[in-house]
Amino acid sequence: MRTTVRRHLGKVVAGTALAVAATAVMVGITLPSTAGADDTGGTRAGQTAGQATGQGAADGQGGAVAPGVVEEAPSEGRKGTGRDPLTDDELKRVERIALSRQLFNAAQDVEGDRGPQRLGVDLAAPEADELDDPKAPRRADVTFYDYKNDSVVTKTVNLDTGKVENTATQTGVQPPLSSAEQDEAGRLLIADPLGAGLRADYQDATGSQLTSPDQLQLASMIYRAVPGAQPAALDQCGKHRCVRLLPKVKNGPWIDARSLVIDLSTAKVVELTG
Repeated sequence: MRTTVRRHLGKVVAGTALAVAATAVMVGITLPSTAGADDTGGTRAGQTAGQATGQGAADGQGGAVAPGVVEEAPSEGRKGTGRDPLTDDELKRVERIALSRQLFNAAQDVEGDRGPQRLGVDLAAPEADELDDPKAPRRADVTFYDYKNDSVVTKTVNLDTGKVENTATQTGVQPPLSSAEQDEAGRLLIADPLGAGLRADYQDATGSQLTSPDQLQLASMIYRAVPGAQPAALDQCGKHRCVRLLPKVKNGPWIDARSLVIDLSTAKVVELTG
């Protein structure tokens, strides 16, 4: 079995070399020759978007929320206290409260289905005048990405009252990808003609055809456009949700696909030049 295949695209690289690169992404270090790559991939970035990572990523429900979650008056279930992490019951409850029928009907997820893309749920910081109050209400920030208009929607829910206290909508903000978005980027890349090198390298490494992102371990980093530094097709990246993938064969080598950018907002794959 070959562990290194050199092609114009998607060469399999030695495990340690790209593993180090992937680790660099996770701690927010820009990789060499990655003009336009954001340093937020895989980190707790995007705090202006309501801290989209955290417990929301940990529960493995990165996909769009199904229509059934817009039911009213969800059960409180088991509750935490103070600054304790959100319980599973609290996570489900605040997401149901945050996802209003209006938001569900107006937004789209990464696959173009109705309803916004769920990014994460995090315990919100207390208000300034509540820092020393042991009875301060617990709040949660629920963050969605709306692919219909490329915006991040963050809703702050008071767990005591069950009410949405604040809604913030931002454009040009790109939190790290949810697992569902990462999988969709992988599907787009595998199916695209520009993914031919990735598919060939996977077959070289495993002897099997690559047909699904489930066959890979995926890491990702947000890509932002730099004026004049990329093809015109990527000029909207930053406003659009664009990503570069670091695919790894499960129990095998990394495959270098950093020359490709997947624009999730347009469902297109573009190759970087230069």
